Amino acid sequence: MFARKKTFHTDSSEELSEFSRMDEKQGFIISFTKRVMLVSIAVSLITIVSAVVVLSAVWNQHFQSYTRENVQRVADGAAAAIAEGYERSQGDWYGGALSVAASTSALYDSVYLQVRTNDGTIVYDDRSDDVLGPVDIKEDGSNVAAAPIMVHGEKVGTVLVRVPGSETLLTKFDEDFRDKSYNAMIFAAIIALIIAMVMGAIFARAIAATIKKITNAAKALKEGDYSARTGMSGSDEIARLGNMFDLMADSVETNRKLERRLVTDVAHELRTPLMAIQSTVEAMIDGVFEPDAERLETLNSEVQRLSRLVDALLKLSRLESRTKPIEQKKVDLTEMLSAVVQTHQAYIHDAGLNLEFEYDPHVYVFGDADLLRQATANLISNAVRYTPEGGTITIMARKGDLMGQIVVKDTGIGLTPEEAKMVFQRFWRADSGRARATGGLGIGLSVVKEIVDQHNGWVRVEGRPNEGACFTIYIPLYSENSRKRNTKRNSKQNNSKQNSNR
Repeated sequence: MFARKKTFHTDSSEELSEFSRMDEKQGFIISFTKRVMLVSIAVSLITIVSAVVVLSAVWNQHFQSYTRENVQRVADGAAAAIAEGYERSQGDWYGGALSVAASTSALYDSVYLQVRTNDGTIVYDDRSDDVLGPVDIKEDGSNVAAAPIMVHGEKVGTVLVRVPGSETLLTKFDEDFRDKSYNAMIFAAIIALIIAMVMGAIFARAIAATIKKITNAAKALKEGDYSARTGMSGSDEIARLGNMFDLMADSVETNRKLERRLVTDVAHELRTPLMAIQSTVEAMIDGVFEPDAERLETLNSEVQRLSRLVDALLKLSRLESRTKPIEQKKVDLTEMLSAVVQTHQAYIHDAGLNLEFEYDPHVYVFGDADLLRQATANLISNAVRYTPEGGTITIMARKGDLMGQIVVKDTGIGLTPEEAKMVFQRFWRADSGRARATGGLGIGLSVVKEIVDQHNGWVRVEGRPNEGACFTIYIPLYSENSRKRNTKRNSKQNNSKQNSNR
């Protein structure tokens, strides 16, 4: 136990040094806030670029369809006008039909218009090259629209209209609408980016402040401030982290207090007998005392008492530290006390005392049988120690409405109301001289109280001077609900200890 505590302090100093080294390097590390902001900006940019690309593709497709519809309308209109000219000229292409085609082509800039007969002969091409002749236009081109020239229900030719790009035949209104749409998308992207930066900064600062709170508490704890806590509460992950840190800090502070208390108690309780042993041994060495059997027996008894004291302190320390949750099961108090009575019967009779055992049948409680047996044994030892020869010790098992009871009653020296408030403090004795002479250590009742506390019960003491004392332990009766509650509580304790150990 002591070695572990010593290692803990060594590790703490090493961790503190590492913490300091990390602080020195912070100038070369991007802060958490900046990292969150950069991630937010990156995600926003990716989202915005993706949205702009998709919207641009949709808009382009829309305007291309719109342009093709316009080109088709031009082709249909030209075909209808040429058909009328063809009919007026009585089938003569060059008589009037092609003049109509020329006038129609002149209405639109950057529009290529071509007229073909049914046999494929090109009779009009407004972009005909003087050297190479007419330009061949494929009817299945992406920017080409074809319209039949119908006269009296019969097709006499075809009008082909081709535009060089998707922006051809767009009106001023169309162009303004397109430009405003793109500007709106750019403006929305900028606004979204700014909002993402602001929200990322706020979110990052909130998380960073919480983490800083935990970091400061951890640093204070490492520097020796065992009262440092985050004070965080909530159900989110970071709040649970802060809460778990506080539970770990509580455990560290408790263990530290127990360590200091143990050291103080040991130093206080062992100083006097050790000095007496040392003085006696030195007197024997110097020849002042003869090393006779009586003095050696006295020394041996003191050494044994100190050994029992150390064992009792270690046992109490383990109970108080609660390093291992007690294994509670269904326990029959009547059966358990019957076994304890049989075990201590000879011990009580050898002390010149009478023993009585009273019980209710089958008093079932929820607890650890070994620890309850130990607590009862400590109460019996205390009763034997403070009861004069000829007295009576009564042990009882009782069943209440909610609690099972272990009662140890004696007819000993008793105690005052003020003494009743002190009996569970370690090393306290009602009669120091008598207790030391009979081997009392002043720890047994402290162990009893700790065991009862771990069972979610309580212990009560009653008595009057010279009329004896009565100790009653109250333990919750067994039920299925109590079993489930205990299982859940032990599970939480185990998880808490595992997290603190990490």
